[in-house]
Amino acid sequence: MKKFSISYFLLLVIFSIPFFVLGENKPTHIFSPSKNIEVSVWTNGQGEIQYQVKHRGAIVLETSQLGLITEQQNFASNLTYTSATANRLISEQYEAIQGKRKYNSYQANERILSWKNAQNKSVQIRFQVSDDGFAFQYLLPKYSTSSDLITAEKTSYNFLNTAKGWLQPMAIAKTGWEQTNPSYEEHYQKEIPVGTQESTKTGWIYPALFESKGNWVLITEAGLARNHCATRLHFESPNGEYRIAMPDQREVINDKNLFTKIDSDFESAWRVVAVGNLKTIVESDLANAVVKKPILPFSSFVKPGKSSWSWINSKDDFIVYDEQKKYIDFAADMNWQYCLIDVNWDTKIGYEKIAELSKYAQSKNVGLLLWYNSAGDWNTVGYTPKNKLLTKESRREEFKKLQDLGIKGLKIDFFGGDGQSVIDYYIDILEDAAEYKLLLNFHGATLPRGWATIYPHLMTVEAVRGFEMVTFMQEDADREAEISSILPFTRNVYDPMDFTPMNLSTLKTKVQRKTTKSFELATSILFLSGIQHYAESPDGMEKVPEDIKNMLRKLPNQWDDSKFMSGYPGKDVVIARKGNDAWYVAGINGENKAKTLNLDLSQFKGNIKLKVTDNGSTDSFHIDKGISTKQLTIPMKPNGGFVLVIQ
Repeated sequence: MKKFSISYFLLLVIFSIPFFVLGENKPTHIFSPSKNIEVSVWTNGQGEIQYQVKHRGAIVLETSQLGLITEQQNFASNLTYTSATANRLISEQYEAIQGKRKYNSYQANERILSWKNAQNKSVQIRFQVSDDGFAFQYLLPKYSTSSDLITAEKTSYNFLNTAKGWLQPMAIAKTGWEQTNPSYEEHYQKEIPVGTQESTKTGWIYPALFESKGNWVLITEAGLARNHCATRLHFESPNGEYRIAMPDQREVINDKNLFTKIDSDFESAWRVVAVGNLKTIVESDLANAVVKKPILPFSSFVKPGKSSWSWINSKDDFIVYDEQKKYIDFAADMNWQYCLIDVNWDTKIGYEKIAELSKYAQSKNVGLLLWYNSAGDWNTVGYTPKNKLLTKESRREEFKKLQDLGIKGLKIDFFGGDGQSVIDYYIDILEDAAEYKLLLNFHGATLPRGWATIYPHLMTVEAVRGFEMVTFMQEDADREAEISSILPFTRNVYDPMDFTPMNLSTLKTKVQRKTTKSFELATSILFLSGIQHYAESPDGMEKVPEDIKNMLRKLPNQWDDSKFMSGYPGKDVVIARKGNDAWYVAGINGENKAKTLNLDLSQFKGNIKLKVTDNGSTDSFHIDKGISTKQLTIPMKPNGGFVLVIQ
């Protein structure tokens, strides 16, 4: 009897552990307003937070992980679920200065779930589920009198093993030209099986696109604050489970911090996951909807527009006074708002002559933008002006000088990676530039992750292997069409992208461009950038038909709306954008084979005022006007394109 009692007692203890010690709980469900998306969250028998995502009843993400580990606390295991807030419907409207849509609405269901760890410290996760996806962020109430660092994040995205991805690898830090990597300028790899290991073991960047049994998923993060580091997806994804990874330890500046800092009550960056069909992905603004909107009145000096730019054609040796004056005249003739003067202007032109150019540009209703080197000691780039932005004192002194000269903005190049100290530097520049009413363009830079919404004077960011590389390398020219047809589904979905598109003539290097003229024209509409820097020269534009030049002169600086028409990443894409009471429909063929598109234009009022397609076998335009049909068949040459103006 005594032996039986001991065994019985031991069985009770063993079977009690999962329920009382490790805190297993039933799932909490958060639905989108339409109930098409369902996010289920629970704690397993080891006290780990897990979740699953369904779209229209089909599993999109299998059991995936959540949680954080800091230097002081474990918020990833041995957690006890404590509570969930009641569902709260979020319904907001916001206006965008740039991007795919001026007026936006956002509806989502929000719930905040809470847990406690073994030290009785709280962690919360705020979920927002909308009809085009879901987003979540970690919340940590202050738990220490000293600061802490997040050293690992357990967030994962677990795909069915039949899924495939469109993914871009992260470059190895401190490699490449003058040790300027990483700068988000590698090529996307298309349709790779999930679980494929990233070969350099650096990870995959955002946005990361996946397709699983007809459901499309786009993963990114948004809303980095100055105490955050930026993250990526780990280079390994066993069985299709992609985990969050931290930056390389070399991605810091001034030997300062790498990891996200926790000083008081803490909110992480948003993890953003768009879910649906390709139309949902391309038209989504979820990453901008969840971030905090600006408080400062930016409308007085933030003016979207277009810019001429000599460097893309004539490179370093022609950053001289007479050449820049020619490009100011070019911008004025094209009704473009800006002219960018690139590297070494301070030595080849000088501040005094720049002042003259600024006054001349203003007389032509053109604003000047000037290039700056961000770098201190984190790379070996020698271009100038250099080191003028490193400290608050010198940065503000330089910004004041530029403001007095009538300069409208800066292009700042060669940043140091994704560590917290680098993100802090970005925010310093953004905040000081706002005070001096200067527009910004970050090059050699990280993905902006919603910054253009938080700081609307951030007009554009490179973070793409753009047209610059097409001018340097035949391999990039050969792949321009393919990569360009991936970008509207990935890099350019949420954030402005300074691809520097639209070369309508020929390259002024030994490289042969493989895209057609109509393809290049279409990129002026497809690609989104607060300031669009065009890769065309004054002499090249002289050869362009007047109808097309007039279209470019009237092309809207800001889009009222955008609609995805058709396409597949890496094959082709057609997007319609509305502005100035007209619809501009642009399409490109990402493949080196001819194809025919059938377009239904019945949703658009008016006639086709202008139709630009490829002309036969030669690299020239075919122009039609005054077409009334709403069903259109468009043949596209290999690497070709088209543009329609409907009004």
